[in-house]
Amino acid sequence: MAVLNRAAELQEEVAGWRRTLHGMPELGFDVHKTAEFVADKLRSFGCDEVVTGIGRTGVVGLIRGKSAGPTTGLRADMDALPIAEASGKPWTSATPGKMHACGHDGHTAMLLGAAKYLCETRKFSGQIAVIFQPAEEDGGGGQVMVQDGLMDRFGISRVFAMHNAPGIPLGQFALRPGAIMAETLEFIIAVTGKGGHAAGPHRAVDPIVIGAQIVGALQTIVSRNTDPLDNLVLTVTKFHAGTALNIIPGSAELAGTVRSLRCAVTEETRQRIQAICDGQAASFGATVQVSFIPSYPVTFNHAYETRFAQEVASKVVGVSNVDGDIAPAMGGEDFSYMLQTRPGAMIWIGNGDSAGLHNAAYDFDDEAIPYGISYWVELAEAASSLESQDA
Repeated sequence: MAVLNRAAELQEEVAGWRRTLHGMPELGFDVHKTAEFVADKLRSFGCDEVVTGIGRTGVVGLIRGKSAGPTTGLRADMDALPIAEASGKPWTSATPGKMHACGHDGHTAMLLGAAKYLCETRKFSGQIAVIFQPAEEDGGGGQVMVQDGLMDRFGISRVFAMHNAPGIPLGQFALRPGAIMAETLEFIIAVTGKGGHAAGPHRAVDPIVIGAQIVGALQTIVSRNTDPLDNLVLTVTKFHAGTALNIIPGSAELAGTVRSLRCAVTEETRQRIQAICDGQAASFGATVQVSFIPSYPVTFNHAYETRFAQEVASKVVGVSNVDGDIAPAMGGEDFSYMLQTRPGAMIWIGNGDSAGLHNAAYDFDDEAIPYGISYWVELAEAASSLESQDA
């Protein structure tokens, strides 16, 4: 293994930053304290530029190398989740109902550690843009940063991201070329029937029965309308109706999410949801309105950059500890927007046998910090050769 000695030396300090961030979780774009913490650290390291307010509350630090060359972007996310923490750790969230349940505190801390190292050594050509993004969990902060001119303003030619993965052992990495995370589409289904007394259902148009039929029928989209070789998840996550035990309500609302690895599959699923809802409404004499909310596109790793990232990770932990063909995950990730504008890749870093992401008992494992810092540093120092090979 080739974990940098300096990265190991920085572990305790970076873990302290991580635990500070863990105790002060913020949601969405409202990450003002976190962004201030990040910007203050970057200035103290000696970053050549520290720019705040990119994508509303994003922060970018620019570190210049020993000679001219391309600018490589390294991205971490800063926001937390609206979950009440149950990890039991001493650094548990001090804000009720909010916690870092996805490890963004760890992502931010590791990239800060790498920024400190790179400012000290500058053993690379070109520039490194360390990107700290708000609103990954909800709000598409990656898209907003891109729309705010992130790539052009800093001349970023390639961009990379890293996300922790419970279940992958500490000291291991995993990635794949192509689709590594899913496109997401959310839907809301409003069923309007006719309310009435529970003892006289024949005089009502029961939206609960209609909604139940819709839930069952939607499951056939995966099992009977989709090629078995295509990846698709359709989950109904909400069903709200009724106020009393003896009243048939006049309306019901359902909602859920679609996840796929191909845009065509997502569009076919959208059409089938609409058709099923229209058919159920007609058969029961009700009205059904379907609203679709497009969310994040497929997170698509570019082939050349993925091979490069795999080689870098292999230098840190050894070839046998890097899975270059990990199965895609059906979660969504708004780093996808950055990968739509510049070539790059996202990699998983092992978080060991921890609770799962978005779980109230989750906590980022600080033992991953030296591996993450070493990966970022190795990537930054090799990025100029990547550019020249691609020229």
